[in-house]
Amino acid sequence: MTLDGAAEGRSGSLQGRLARLGFADAALAVRLLSDPGLVGLGTDAVVDLSLAADPDLALATLSRIAETGDPAARALVAELDEDEESRRRVLTVLGASVALGDHLVRHPGDWTVLRAHDEGAPDFAPVDVVRSELLRAVGADPRATPPVASGSGTEVLSALRVAYRRRLLAIAAADLADGAAFVEVSAALADLADGTLEAALAIARSEHPDASDLVRIAVLALGKCGGHELNYISDVDVVYVVEPRDGVDETEAIRAGTRLAQSLMRACNAPTPEGSIWEVDPNLRPEGKSGALVRTLASYDGYYRRWASTWEFQALLKARPAAGDLDLGAAFVDLVTPFVWSAADRPNFVEDVQAMRRRVEENVPAKDADRQLKLGSGGLRDVEFSVQLLQLVHGRSDVMLHSSTTMTALESLATWGYVGREDASNLAQSYAFLRTLEHRIQLHRLRRTHVVPDSDVALRHIARSMGMRTDPVAELNDAWKKHRREVRRLHEKLFYRPLLNAVARLDAGEARLTHEAARQRLEALGYVDPAGALRNLEALTSGVTRRAAIQRTLLPVMLGWFAGAPNPDAGLLAFRRMSDSLGSTPWYLRLLRDESLAAQRLATILASSRYASDLLMRAPEGVTMLADDDELVPRTREALDAEALAAARRYEDPEVAVAAVRALRRRELFRTAVAELLGLAQVDDAGVALSAIAGATITGALEIAERAVTAERGSALPTRFLVVAMGRFGGGELGFASDADVLFVHDPLPGADDRDAHEAALAVAAELRRLLMIPTPDPALEVDASLRPEGRNGPLVRTIASYASYYEKWSSAWEAQALLRAEPVAGDDALGREFVAIIDPLRYPEGGIGESDVREIRRLKARMEAERLPRGADPGLHTKLGRGGLSDVEWVAQLITLQHGHAVPALRTTRTVPALDGAVAAGLLEAEDAEHLASAWRMATRVRDAVMLVKGRASDMVPTDTRDLAAVSQVLGYPPGESGALLDDYRRITRRARGVVERVFYA
Repeated sequence: MTLDGAAEGRSGSLQGRLARLGFADAALAVRLLSDPGLVGLGTDAVVDLSLAADPDLALATLSRIAETGDPAARALVAELDEDEESRRRVLTVLGASVALGDHLVRHPGDWTVLRAHDEGAPDFAPVDVVRSELLRAVGADPRATPPVASGSGTEVLSALRVAYRRRLLAIAAADLADGAAFVEVSAALADLADGTLEAALAIARSEHPDASDLVRIAVLALGKCGGHELNYISDVDVVYVVEPRDGVDETEAIRAGTRLAQSLMRACNAPTPEGSIWEVDPNLRPEGKSGALVRTLASYDGYYRRWASTWEFQALLKARPAAGDLDLGAAFVDLVTPFVWSAADRPNFVEDVQAMRRRVEENVPAKDADRQLKLGSGGLRDVEFSVQLLQLVHGRSDVMLHSSTTMTALESLATWGYVGREDASNLAQSYAFLRTLEHRIQLHRLRRTHVVPDSDVALRHIARSMGMRTDPVAELNDAWKKHRREVRRLHEKLFYRPLLNAVARLDAGEARLTHEAARQRLEALGYVDPAGALRNLEALTSGVTRRAAIQRTLLPVMLGWFAGAPNPDAGLLAFRRMSDSLGSTPWYLRLLRDESLAAQRLATILASSRYASDLLMRAPEGVTMLADDDELVPRTREALDAEALAAARRYEDPEVAVAAVRALRRRELFRTAVAELLGLAQVDDAGVALSAIAGATITGALEIAERAVTAERGSALPTRFLVVAMGRFGGGELGFASDADVLFVHDPLPGADDRDAHEAALAVAAELRRLLMIPTPDPALEVDASLRPEGRNGPLVRTIASYASYYEKWSSAWEAQALLRAEPVAGDDALGREFVAIIDPLRYPEGGIGESDVREIRRLKARMEAERLPRGADPGLHTKLGRGGLSDVEWVAQLITLQHGHAVPALRTTRTVPALDGAVAAGLLEAEDAEHLASAWRMATRVRDAVMLVKGRASDMVPTDTRDLAAVSQVLGYPPGESGALLDDYRRITRRARGVVERVFYA
C-alpha cells in the first residue's frame, strides 16, 4: 500500500499519515489496510476514505464486507480502484451510515446500486419502478390487480426488507454523494414508502386470500409521507378507507378490510432477521386509537361533518392515495378536500391551531428541549405549522396554495404575496438546513430520532457529512443556532400574525372577494356608494400581479376595518389612491401584509380623517409609523429643533431648505394626528406636540431666513433676532387648525446703525413668513403677528427697548393679559430671557391688577361674546366664543393670574389647565369649579381638533349635520349611532363651566 507513489517502509510512518488524513484510530486503519481483502487499495482510495464523514467507520465497514469473501465483495474492492465516481459514492455512504454498511455486509451484492449512473440518468427511480421492484421482491406480479404476494412468512418479510434497503442505499448515495436537495430525497423516500405499503398489502392479501373478493381497500398517506417529504426513518401515518364489493355486507367488508390493514402493518413492523422497516401509524384516523381501524367513505363523511377537531383537518391537508385501490383513495381525497379548505371557517380556528402548537412545545421533555430538532422552539414544527396555518386560512379562497408539500406551499405563499419573498427565502433555507440535519442524524443508524447529539464525536461526523470541514463541530453548532433563531423569529411573525385571525373570521365567500360577494358585503357593511366602492376594489385587485394578489388578501379584511370608521367610502378611495402611488414600492404592501396592525390603523385613519389622509397622500412613507406605538409618541422639542436645523443647513437654496423643514413638520403633524385618532394621546399632549412642531418649524425657517438676508445684504446681520410665541402657541395649546401667533423682537448689535438693524430685522421677519407660506404640497404655517403693540397698525418688528418703552407707557389691560401666554420660541436665547424679564412685571404685577382693569377685562369679554360670535351660531355649540367654551375658561384662568400671579408662583405658567390647578392649590378657586372648567376646555379643544381631523378644514362649531356629527363623535370615541350623546355631553359640560364663569369671572 502506498500513499505517495513510493513504497512505505514503516508502518509508523503510514500511521502518521493516516492520522493526518483524519483517521481517529490510525493504528487500526493500518491493520485493516493490510488485510488481504483490502491490500490492493491504492492511494486514491485511501484519500477518498479520508474524505468520508467518518473515515474509520468507512474503512471498518469496507473491511467487514471484504472479509465475507463473497465474489461481490471482491468486485466491490476492485471497482474502488478502477472507478473514481463509484468509489466516491460507496465510501461516502459507508462513512455516514452504520445501518446501511451493516446491510452491505449481509448483502454485498447490493453495492451495485451505488455505482455511478450514466450522465443524464435520473438520480431517483420513478415511483412505478420502485413499486414494481418491491412487489417482485415479495413474489407479487406488479401487473396483477390486485397484486398478491407468493407467501407471508418470515422469508417474504425479510425479502421485503432487503429490497427496501437496497433502494434506500441508492437514495442515500444521491443524497450524500451527489448533493441531491432534501426535497428530492424526501420525495424519493415517500415514493419508496408507497411501494413498501403496496408490497405489504400484497403480503396481507396472501394471508387473507378471500379478503380482496369482499372489499376494496385504499391506503391514504398523511403527515410527511402524504406530503412527499418523508424522513429516512419515520412513522408512516396512514388512514384506511374501504368499500364493500357488490353484494357484500358492509359489516363483513369492514372485518375483511380490518384484517388486511392489520396484516399490512405487521408486514412493515414485524421484527425479522433483516430487522423491521418502520412503524405504520394509523392513529390520525377518526377517534384515534379508540376508533375503527378502517371506515367506509360514508362513515368518514359523517364523522368529519359532525365530530372532527380542528387538528384533524390540518392533518388531512396532506392526505393522498399511497397504495391499494387508488381510485378509492382519490375518492377519499375528493371527500375530505372541502372539509380541509373550510376548516378556517370554524370558530376560533386560528387560536386553536396556535394553542395546539404551544401544547406540543410545552410537552417536549426538558432534557431534550435545547437539542430538539423537530418539536422545540425554532424547530421543524415551527415551519410546518406556520405554513399550514397560512395555507388553511388563505387557501379557502386561493387554490394556488393547495399543496401538501411544505416547500412547495411556502413557495406559493411567497409567489402570491401571502409571505414576503425574503421571509419565505430565509424560512426555506432554514427548513432545508434543519431537514438535512435531521436526515444525517437518522441515517447514521436508521433510528427514529429528532434530538441533535451532544457528543462532539457524533457532531463531527454529522457536520462532515454536511460538507463542513474546517472546524466541523463549531460550524454545525453555529449554523444550527442561527437557523433555529431565524425559524423562531419568522414563526412568531407569521404564525401569530393578527391578519390571520381577521381573515379567518370572514366566511369563505367574503375572503374570496368575488364580484358578487364583494357587492353584497359592501352593501351589508354600510358603504354609501357600493358601486363606486366596487370599482375601487376591482382596480386594486384585478390582474395576476403579485401586487394584486396581496391586495386580494388584504382587502376582504380591510373592508370591515374601513366600515368600522366614519367614512368607509372615502377610506377605500384614499387607499386606492395611495396604492396607485405606492403599490409597486416593495415595502408598502409587505408592511401592510406582515404588520396587520399597520393595515388596520391605516384603514381607520383613511376612513376617519381627511386631514391625516391628505398629509399621508403627500408623503405615503408615513405609513411606516403605524406598525409601532413607539413611533407615534410625540418627539421632544429638542429633538425636533435639532432635526429642523440640520434640514435647514443641508441646502443652500432657501426654498429647497424650507421645503425640507416643512416636510419635517408634515411628518410630525401626521404622527400627532394619528396618535389622536387612535386614542394614543391625551388632549393636553396634542397641544404640546403641535406647539413643539410649530416652534421647531419656525426655528428652522428662521435659520434659513437669516442666512438668506445675510446673503442678500452681503454682510452679517447687525442685530439679534427673537420670535416670541403668543396665544395658544405660547401656551403650548395649539390645535390642528391653529395659526402661530408671534411677536418679532430684535436688538441691534453694539455699534450697529439702528435703521440698518431695523431693516435687517424686518427683512428676516418678512422672509420667515414668506418661506412658511410658499404654496407647496406641504401645509403652510401662517405666522400671525397681530398681537403686537398697536396691533396691525404697529410695526411688525420692534427692538427690545421699544417693547420696554411701549409697555411702560402705553400698555393696556388686554395687552398684559395677552402677555400671560408669551413664550420665547426661536432665535437668540439671551434676548428671550431679557424679553421675559421686561414683561414679567407687566403680566404678574405686584399687588395684582386694579379694579378698573378687572372691569375693563370683563367689559371686553362681554363685548366679544356679543359681537364676535358668528350671526346665527348657537352660543351653546361654539367651541371658542360660546358659553363654557375655550374663551370662557381661558379668561377665568388669565384673570386669576393677573390678580395673583405675582404672589403665587404656581400661576406663572402660559398654560390654561396648569394655571387652574395652581389657583386651586392657592385656595383661589374651588376644586370642583376648576374641574368643571378644565373638563369644558378639554371637551371644546377635542371637538375643535376632531372637526379639523375629520373634515380637513377648520371650524369652531360643534357640527350639527348628521354625517359630520357622526364622524366627529366616532373620532372622539363615541360608539357608532350615538352621536347625539356628544351633543348632550358637550352642552352639559359647557353649561356647568359657564356657571363657574358667571360666578368667578363676572362676580
